Amino acid sequence: MSDNSAIELKTGARLASIVCDGEVMVVAAPDGAVAMTCGGAPMVASGTDAPRADIDPDQAVGIQIGKRYVNEEGTLEVLCVKAGEGQLGANGELMLQKDTKKLPKTD
Repeated sequence: MSDNSAIELKTGARLASIVCDGEVMVVAAPDGAVAMTCGGAPMVASGTDAPRADIDPDQAVGIQIGKRYVNEEGTLEVLCVKAGEGQLGANGELMLQKDTKKLPKTD
């Protein structure tokens, strides 16, 4: 997908939503540019003074702090560091909340 908002992501980079308070940190990034969205609008580098946009009502499901989100291929993983109302997307596909793994019992 060719998109003006696609950027090269690096592990540790922080992105902020322009439709809500949501922020994520990149845990794993694929090679090549990625168009990250939150609530249907492009995400920007954290700390960027970008104009606010309206959230897409179909993508107003929210992200939760401390949860990880992945793309369908598993090549992109982000950690939510600030909760928000928008749903995350990458290259036009919605991201999924990553399942947590249970720790083994210690007796």
